[in-house]
Amino acid sequence: AGAMSERRPLRLLGLHGYRQSERRFRQRTGALRKALRGRAELVAVNAPHPVPGGGEDNDGDDPPRGWWFSGPGTFEAGEAAAAPAGLEESLSAVAAALAEHGPFDGLLGFSQGAALAAMVCALRARGDPRFPVTFAILVAGFTSRAPAHGHFYREPIALPTLHVMGDADAVIAAPLSRELAQRFVEPVILTHPGGHFVPAAAPQKKGYLDFLDRFSPGQGQ
Repeated sequence: AGAMSERRPLRLLGLHGYRQSERRFRQRTGALRKALRGRAELVAVNAPHPVPGGGEDNDGDDPPRGWWFSGPGTFEAGEAAAAPAGLEESLSAVAAALAEHGPFDGLLGFSQGAALAAMVCALRARGDPRFPVTFAILVAGFTSRAPAHGHFYREPIALPTLHVMGDADAVIAAPLSRELAQRFVEPVILTHPGGHFVPAAAPQKKGYLDFLDRFSPGQGQ
């Protein structure tokens, strides 16, 4: 049984931010993946919706993508969108990724991807069988302001979560991430002094690993 006591790495499904893609997200999370090596494997997936107009580093083979829009082909986190579009397709895309590339233990979302991951957590906590995940790490997350999305936050979301927020984040200010954390039962908060990115310096690395240790196979979870 000696060899069997080796812990298998946890598997995390990564949900990128708005105007990113699976490839861009992979490029920008190199330090995080290194920090988690041997403990957790991060597998990212593309959002289903290309963002119109492309991006500053526009690459025809790898268009920037989004999980939903608050206006026609646009997204603003603070906007109380009257007719948000595209969320159902994205929930289906996450369900498909979990089924096809799984099993996964948890989710790791960044920015709009973290907001989406929180919605998945809400559905999972209600017993939705499409989303067999145990926990989520939400980096620079926020609560959707769209009234049509209000049902996700009606009751406290009973799924373990780590909420990572940057004190200098000018895109999703830390209070927005704190507001999302308050929608969860017993959220764990991890702050960093930086801006809008996935941090992986020593203090954050310890925060990630301490949180992930709760779910490691063989830890009596």
